[in-house]
Amino acid sequence: MNGLNAAAGPRIFDLMSNLSDTTRSRLLLVVEGHDFTVSELCTILQMPQSTVSRHLKVLVDDGWLTSQPDGTARRYRMVGNRLDEPARELWGLVRERAGELPAARQDALRVKSVLAGRTSRSQEFFASAAGDWDRLRREMFGEHVDMQALLGLIDDSWCVGDLGCGTGRVAETLAPFVERVVAVDGSREMLAAAGDRLRGLDNVELRSGQLESLPLQDGELDAALLFLVLHHVLDPERVLAEVARVIRPGGRLLVADMTSHDRHAYQDTMGHVWLGFTEQQIRGWLSHAGFERCTYHALPPDPEASGPAVFTASARRAAH
Repeated sequence: MNGLNAAAGPRIFDLMSNLSDTTRSRLLLVVEGHDFTVSELCTILQMPQSTVSRHLKVLVDDGWLTSQPDGTARRYRMVGNRLDEPARELWGLVRERAGELPAARQDALRVKSVLAGRTSRSQEFFASAAGDWDRLRREMFGEHVDMQALLGLIDDSWCVGDLGCGTGRVAETLAPFVERVVAVDGSREMLAAAGDRLRGLDNVELRSGQLESLPLQDGELDAALLFLVLHHVLDPERVLAEVARVIRPGGRLLVADMTSHDRHAYQDTMGHVWLGFTEQQIRGWLSHAGFERCTYHALPPDPEASGPAVFTASARRAAH
């Protein structure tokens, strides 16, 4: 800002005051290249309409945004090259730092989903007990994220381990496509719910046990799945080493979990130990546990889901 003239001084202080709220910086990042309605912005930022509208008004009044009518709604977009010099220089300084915020990275992922569908709406997160886990997971991650995660796994000759199986939804999905499913969980309540769901599926076996000490023989599985469970364990690297023990050499592991996020409330409401994971963490742990040929993919978020974005990481147990 050394290049700003004296007349721009008071203006730059007003602009700095407006961008001191990180929500406004996140909003500017979102609308910098695309126009969005208030409803779409609520979905992307995961905030109520009253909060988003309040920040939009400040940014419009101060010349950052423009709005155009679209039926009964209005679309908002950053004015871009029409910003005055103080605003343009300040945004040049703030933009990069704002983009490094964990919340801003989540916003960027949701932008892609909203642009693809233009049908998303704001969702709220509803805490629930273990007995209502299916509804909780559906609200957080959408209806089809498990199928997306399983696309690279299915083989009709495999014995597959659903490790941390919960209420058995993934095991139920897998059973018609593989030779055998071994579903493991340490919660008696979860296993009871899984038993009710999986009754009548002859190729699914339920076993009680902890992820750190699996009730499986060495090399018993052709493949294993850890679906949205790793963030609950104290020592993910130890769990992955135990999973490597029960997979045959050359067998596959698929991990599906949350990308790194900043929703600390999950630690209190749902007992999360980890606030998601980075690609570097997952690749490092898999390598140390004896896996190789790791691939990592961030899944496109479901616009109707209120939880963090999900990734999948697939790897093979080393053959030696």
